[in-house]
Amino acid sequence: MLRTEIARLTPGDRLPSSRELTARHGVSPVTVSRAFAQLSAEGEVVTRPGSGTYVAPRRTRSAADAPDTSWQAVALAGHAFDPGAADGLSDAPPPGVIAMAGGYLHPSLRPERALSAALARAARRPGAWDRAPAAGLAPLRAVFAQAAGSAVGPEDVLVTSGGQGALSMLFRALAAPGSPVLVESPTYPGALAAARAAGLRPVAVPMDGDGVRPDLLADAFAVTGARLLYCQPTFHNPTGTVLAPARRRQVVDVARAAGAFLLEDDFARHLGHGGRVPLPLVADDRDGTVVQLTSLTKPASPSLRIGAVIARGPVMRRLQGMRRVDDFFVARPLQEAALELVSTPAWDRHLRTLSARLRERCAALAATMARELPDWTPARIPEGGLHLWVQLPPGLEDSATADAARAHGVAVNAGVRYFPAEQPGACLRLGFAASEDLADLAEGVRRLGEAARACATA
Repeated sequence: MLRTEIARLTPGDRLPSSRELTARHGVSPVTVSRAFAQLSAEGEVVTRPGSGTYVAPRRTRSAADAPDTSWQAVALAGHAFDPGAADGLSDAPPPGVIAMAGGYLHPSLRPERALSAALARAARRPGAWDRAPAAGLAPLRAVFAQAAGSAVGPEDVLVTSGGQGALSMLFRALAAPGSPVLVESPTYPGALAAARAAGLRPVAVPMDGDGVRPDLLADAFAVTGARLLYCQPTFHNPTGTVLAPARRRQVVDVARAAGAFLLEDDFARHLGHGGRVPLPLVADDRDGTVVQLTSLTKPASPSLRIGAVIARGPVMRRLQGMRRVDDFFVARPLQEAALELVSTPAWDRHLRTLSARLRERCAALAATMARELPDWTPARIPEGGLHLWVQLPPGLEDSATADAARAHGVAVNAGVRYFPAEQPGACLRLGFAASEDLADLAEGVRRLGEAARACATA
């Protein structure tokens, strides 16, 4: 209502007082105050204490007034940066578009009440706003260490601001610019972007139904001389694959024989669908070959940017040094809130509930796909994670299908972004955790069918 009124007035005109607006619209003074505060932050109004609230001067800018930043192209020459495959991955779809893309939980799946309570308790802790230790709060490090296995201690843990920033730091710490990094094919696009931003060259190592192939991994190390492997052995993104038990030891041994680090991205540890979740590779690591990355963001909330790196030896000292250069420490109130959250029975209840609901959603999406799009073949029905990885039938191209799907009101991820090199076939990643409910998933599949038919007749 205020925006409409402002549009009719001219700059400098006085708006009605809070008392007048409260009486006119039947709202509380707090509501009026918040409305004025938001409009002030947007530059629409100016508040003068003791006088009132006035329409702010209009902000206009002609083409002649636009800044000339063309000089920056020369200044940045030789220092290229391309966000590449990660560009747009975290963007929310526009209103009216069903979310079957991205990698975060819908608000209805998050422990929002427990998060709010944890944040409130954290704010009341003594020293909550003091500087945090560079490595992270000791009790929180102990929680991450316990989850990784009995061989890991708190001294092996570095608390991070979520997973993506930690990936960037790890790629810079573990490999020199210009060197190769081995990655599963397909793999997480955010990792490809972070590796390339660090000046590394991703090299594809093929997977099969049991995960990355140890024989081809050994060949890749020998041919490239790489000293780093990035992999997701548990509920791999995007395929949902779990590295087979017989291969877990093999993969670590191959990396050790090559004198290389194995960067284990364990983002999905708390996203199982009710079955047994294998221990992380770092739990059985004897000599610091494995560097593990994990996070609370995926099972909790996009804004709970708390994760951890587990490492041993000189690499941990390097990471701690980089922390002091990059950002000193992770915000203490957020660490305190994370500790409050995972230390209560509510967290365990949430994980059990989340497991059941993810299993239900995954089964519902797979069943709807089998009924409505029988020619679309899921690579597997995953036992954890947030996605189905689907092979498209002949005649459909993944990028064109994803574009058509968005035009029909459903967002999905084109498979081409998940491959570091040549793509063996057209695939889509379909999420089942970001949409509102099962009805939305069913409607999303229906719209996908319309998009596919549109592509086939184009």
